[in-house]
Amino acid sequence: MFKKILIANRGEIACRVIRACREMKITSVAVYSEADRDALHVRMADEAYNIGPPPSSESYLRGDKLIEVAKQAGAEAIHPGYGFLSENAGFVRRVTDAGLAFIGPSPEAMEAMGGKMSARKIAIEAGVPVVPGTTEQLASSDEALSVAREIGFPVMLKASAGGGGKGMRLVEREEDLKNALEAAQSEAMASFGDDSVYVEKAVVRPRHIEIQVFSDKHGNHVHLGERECSIQRRHQKVIEECPSPINSAELREKMGACAVMVSKAVNYVGAGTVEFLVSDLDKSFYFLEMNTRLQVEHPVTELVTGFDLVREQIRVAWGEKLSFAQGDVVMSGHAIECRVYAEDPDTNFLPSPGTISRLRLPAGSGIRDDGGIYEGAEISIYYDPMISKFATHGRDRAEAIDRMRRALAEYEVGGIKTTLPFFRDVVEDEEFIAGKIDTGFIPRFKERHRKIDVDERERDLAIIAATLASEKSVSAVSGNGKGCQNASKWALAGRLAALQGRF
Repeated sequence: MFKKILIANRGEIACRVIRACREMKITSVAVYSEADRDALHVRMADEAYNIGPPPSSESYLRGDKLIEVAKQAGAEAIHPGYGFLSENAGFVRRVTDAGLAFIGPSPEAMEAMGGKMSARKIAIEAGVPVVPGTTEQLASSDEALSVAREIGFPVMLKASAGGGGKGMRLVEREEDLKNALEAAQSEAMASFGDDSVYVEKAVVRPRHIEIQVFSDKHGNHVHLGERECSIQRRHQKVIEECPSPINSAELREKMGACAVMVSKAVNYVGAGTVEFLVSDLDKSFYFLEMNTRLQVEHPVTELVTGFDLVREQIRVAWGEKLSFAQGDVVMSGHAIECRVYAEDPDTNFLPSPGTISRLRLPAGSGIRDDGGIYEGAEISIYYDPMISKFATHGRDRAEAIDRMRRALAEYEVGGIKTTLPFFRDVVEDEEFIAGKIDTGFIPRFKERHRKIDVDERERDLAIIAATLASEKSVSAVSGNGKGCQNASKWALAGRLAALQGRF
């Protein structure tokens, strides 16, 4: 087994990999930018090396520096985590050329599945259903319009490279298509250096469901069930579940078989995720893309299946066979994960950097917090604002929700805004509790809560008006007696004080 591994990442995922290394008695090597000098992953690792200034382009994205440090430290392998260089085929080639092992798939598999258009072609050839649309880059707005008319509006414009919601536009009307295409191409070029955009049919009220796959170098391919990832903001996930509230064994088996077909088609090795759109109307499903890395939401799969996916990644990279077969994968209970971000939900989830002045983590049965912070830690402006993957596990979905509700009430982060208040509201929401989830959940959720706020405000204004009218009535009946008048004023003052927080 590897004796020393460099983790080419930061934050909570670096901490997660370090913990797996500790359990396997592998020396962990952390890297950090100047902004992360005091970060938790630096404190946890056996060794840590500075790789440059705060901007990721000058530190965590500098593949040459990462390889240099790995060789300097005597590491035998590099674990990329997710984000940064985790899906960069060129970096993988440089790693292997340097005589190091890359803990992840081959560069060829990354390239095949990294472009959404090429991935669609592979899925089609493998017999996996895909959303109707193009498999080539759109050459012009006229071509986009012709295809959109053929498959029918609404349509989605999507950047071929990258992810995270960049270069995506929903187009519901013909007259909006040209401007949306230009915006998608511009954003794609700025984000990925590639303005390739394709068009596909927009699935009505879709669920975003993904299948966790795992493969080894000996030709073994398995899936570990599905994750429900439909609750998203700006096309990025914020709450995930395993299994999906749909909880259909038949659908799971069909989607799992398709995911394995995609893995086999590219001779995949390691942990990966095949993502699907599932119609909430008829449960038809369509291949969306493949993420050739570990996913943020892997903890819910680990809680339900009992397998350590990071440990398995390391074993497979060393050359060992998977420690389990398809028949060994059993779903036990239900798990829910909330991505705790340093963001303000009341300002459309804008980042909230700053210093954590207070941190109180929940505990108890079925609770897991994969965090990368501590009290006094600084949340930087330079990186993704996720500070924790927080998950609960129960015997069923209802118990997992109950535990999440209780744990979120205990979870305290001071000094910055976080998404915790948003999660506390969601777990009380009737649609969420009923499992009525799709990618449009958050806009509907916000609209429901806006209506409640408006209704309560109107009710309270009516109460104030009635109290004022009552004061005049009491004054008139009492002949303006000071005792009754003062009593009425005190009652009004008490009511106004009770309502003060609403206005």
